[in-house]
Amino acid sequence: MIMINCLHIGIDDTDSPDGMCTTYLASQIINRFEDNGIELVGYPRLIRLNPFARHKTRGNGGVALRIENDDKAGLAKEIVLEEVEKLSMFDCDNTNPGVIFYDGEITKEMQDYAFRAIYEFITISEAEDFGKSVGCEIHKFKKGRGIIGSIAAISLPLSDCTYELLAYRAPENFGTPRRIDHESVYEMDRKTFPDTFENIDYSEDYIAIEPKTPCPVLYGIRSNTPDVLIEAKAMVEVGEVIDDWCIFKTNQHTDMHIQKAQDIQSMRQFGCYEVVGTVKNKPTIIDGGHMFFYIADDTGEIECGAYEPTKNFRKIVSHLRPGDVIRVYGGIGEQNTFNVEKFQVIELNDIEYQNPICECGKKMTSAGKNKGFKCKKCGRRIKSSKKVPIKIQRFLENAQFYETPVSARRHLSKPLCRMDLS
Repeated sequence: MIMINCLHIGIDDTDSPDGMCTTYLASQIINRFEDNGIELVGYPRLIRLNPFARHKTRGNGGVALRIENDDKAGLAKEIVLEEVEKLSMFDCDNTNPGVIFYDGEITKEMQDYAFRAIYEFITISEAEDFGKSVGCEIHKFKKGRGIIGSIAAISLPLSDCTYELLAYRAPENFGTPRRIDHESVYEMDRKTFPDTFENIDYSEDYIAIEPKTPCPVLYGIRSNTPDVLIEAKAMVEVGEVIDDWCIFKTNQHTDMHIQKAQDIQSMRQFGCYEVVGTVKNKPTIIDGGHMFFYIADDTGEIECGAYEPTKNFRKIVSHLRPGDVIRVYGGIGEQNTFNVEKFQVIELNDIEYQNPICECGKKMTSAGKNKGFKCKKCGRRIKSSKKVPIKIQRFLENAQFYETPVSARRHLSKPLCRMDLS
């Protein structure tokens, strides 16, 4: 196998609520690379970080590019820095780009850093110190928070990965309604699922490939392999110019953010976990449509939430009852509530204790505390105050997984269509 001496380029924190996104910046850099005879090694990478980060950008993702470290490496660096200066919306407080250049093999300590960026918080100063210690060339713009994700984007190993084709709009169309033929998206989904996924939320008649922000992206199609994306793109009909498009290799929909918690007590705020617990109370809904319940184990308990944007998922959650043992996947947010992304039923509590049935067929009523039961119809009494266990029918099923809808799913959450449920 021939080893290529590569220059790794990481870029992050260029997103803005007003429309700019890091992937668009990357696509423009790639175009300029091509104009100057600079070829990428492999696909550009789009790496999503901790979804609960305090200072996250929209989607909280960084991009990484690899090129051969040859006589054009200096020109490549110039192009990257020029495009960041030109396209980043520095007027936005949350736009604090960081660019890193790294020449060499990705080390184990760099991989560990990348996982920390997904699991935990890393400060700007920590990232800068780490980058310098491993030999990164660091460029900060404004606060330079983007160096955190830039180092992670080049360093993260992808044992599991997905791909996303992003089609970009012409600049004159930024901020205007997108002109995508929705029926063609349905047709594309019918022909390419499950090789592509997350295209449509059928329960909400929601076109998930279409962003709802004024960013440069016209649409994004996600898949397990890159080849099917070209076919899918050809099927989607649009009423406006596609100015550019690019396929990214990503950690999206891999559950890479999920850590397996030993117990409830071991989990920490802003972390994402898989944990088993017993449902303590019947889920209740509050003003605003959010639904909450508690799970517990021998070490403690935690409130779990299914929020209003999860729509019909809340109906599924409403069928949980005390005594159900479930495995939940999700993360702990600002209010220390566990945001449920999906759950698996481990063991249903399908026993309900009821008053006994009289010999005459009538359900008996209590005769008073510790006085047994009586029948109002025939007058029969029994001394025992113990209720009778009755096996009941449940809507939920043992071993079954239940997930939030496409419209409410986090970038990193692995959908059931990507899980081996055998």
